Amino acid sequence: MQSVLNRVFNKENFKILCTDYSFILSFVILLIVALIFNPKFLSYSSIATLLSNATITGIVACGMTLVIISGMIDLSVGSIVSLSAGLGVLLLNQTNDVLLTLAFCIVFGALLGAINGVLVSYVGIAAFITTLATMSAYRSIITQIGQGGPFTVNKEILRSFSSVATGKLFGVIPYLPLFLIGVVLLIGFLLGRTKFGRYVYATGSNEHATILAGIKTKNVKLFIFIIIGALCGLSAFLLASRMSSVTASNAGFGYELDAIAAVAIGGTSMSGGRGRIAGTFLGALMMQMISVILIAAQIDPFLNGLVKGIIIIFAVAFQSSNRRNV
Repeated sequence: MQSVLNRVFNKENFKILCTDYSFILSFVILLIVALIFNPKFLSYSSIATLLSNATITGIVACGMTLVIISGMIDLSVGSIVSLSAGLGVLLLNQTNDVLLTLAFCIVFGALLGAINGVLVSYVGIAAFITTLATMSAYRSIITQIGQGGPFTVNKEILRSFSSVATGKLFGVIPYLPLFLIGVVLLIGFLLGRTKFGRYVYATGSNEHATILAGIKTKNVKLFIFIIIGALCGLSAFLLASRMSSVTASNAGFGYELDAIAAVAIGGTSMSGGRGRIAGTFLGALMMQMISVILIAAQIDPFLNGLVKGIIIIFAVAFQSSNRRNV
């Protein structure tokens, strides 16, 4: 028995845990802290609430995982959510068709992502600069359309539309987390079981070598931005359903920070080429757990941004330290 324990908990396995699976260690530590502040944290209602709160930004983070693994960044996700949600509500009020609104948000979000992809892949503008520009442009467009006011769902369709985000399967399981789990499984399949996933990793690891291998990295990048745009559109639909009213100036505000933080704390290399969607999923949960801990500790919620910024810095610093020790 002792020899088995020694093999399981030896120095090499511990090193692997602290490098390749550091997100699991971080999750366990945060879970312990959360239980200290709230002994009922693992109750069904608390877990359901945690998953529901993590869904909308978690879906965006899944798309951000693809972007960061490929060696890029997307700062426009919050603005894509805002623009898609605002126009989605306008369409819903005109048609009273929930499914059509869902399809519109996803397709329109994908179109906005495609604009980013074309500018990055075929025009040659750096992803940081491109998405910084479109972040401002997309937000400006929806603010102009709404004239600074909210986009509110009509009362005639409000109940059926809101049930998408607030309803429960069999009266027990919230719908919202099912969307997140579905997206996690889809992105996990793309990354782990398809040529496209291998191309994403290869592009982030060494784009020049990937091009020499005959892979069209421009197309890979374009599809990545289309996918994250579509996921932002889905998040926009769920946000509108949950809130019933979308304010252009603040809808999706800060989502880029939340998504990047979830990806970073989930163990994805910020320099590209390495990462797991499971890590992002736990990262999204951890971001919500941090908010719960801050509230339980009676720390001012305005400090959430400070905590998230520190998390990103520590996650990247930890990754850099690991690379130097390899």
